[in-house]
Amino acid sequence: MNYPRIVSRDEWLVARTELLKKEKEATHARDRLNAERRRLPMVKINKEYLFEGPDGKVNQFDLFDGRRQLIVYHFMFDPSWDDGCAGCTNLVDNIPSRLAGLHDSNTSLVLISRAPLSKIEPYKTRMNWTIPWFSSYGSDFNYDFDATDDGGEKPGLSVFLREGEHIFHTYSTTGRGVDILLGTYNYLDLTPLGRQEDWEQRFNTPAQE
Repeated sequence: MNYPRIVSRDEWLVARTELLKKEKEATHARDRLNAERRRLPMVKINKEYLFEGPDGKVNQFDLFDGRRQLIVYHFMFDPSWDDGCAGCTNLVDNIPSRLAGLHDSNTSLVLISRAPLSKIEPYKTRMNWTIPWFSSYGSDFNYDFDATDDGGEKPGLSVFLREGEHIFHTYSTTGRGVDILLGTYNYLDLTPLGRQEDWEQRFNTPAQE
């Protein structure tokens, strides 16, 4: 582990000011990227999907729970597994227990997995989660939105917009694209030790000017 240099307060302030400029540049770049994401073209959903939840069978409209926007986290849970994915579990542990902030902005958030509800419900209870979680078992949903392929389950997120009687797919991401949802990682990224994962080491050496 390469620890930061020890310097005087004045030297630290100079280095902090330089980093602050880069942080502001990154914030503005992220704002532009978010705006570009919002301008992505969207695709109308013409296929009906059925899911199973605690209250029985539901369709995709039901997942919106009366709101205009829907965020789906594709939680990796293969039907043959007894437990959900550890990485996805970590991510859901980072989701606020109360979703009022999203609901106030006309947005619902749900988890969807291929595992049957008979496996999802005990795991959800064990984790003490209240977030809505539905099974897509027997449906093409995971395959159609790249959450399952011939190699197995994949973590990811998809976003949908409801306009009257129509649903549109507006965005999807996978892999490190869901990092932004991991509050713990975002906190650790502010610390000198970081996430303490091996891949971070290649970024520890400053780039040569």
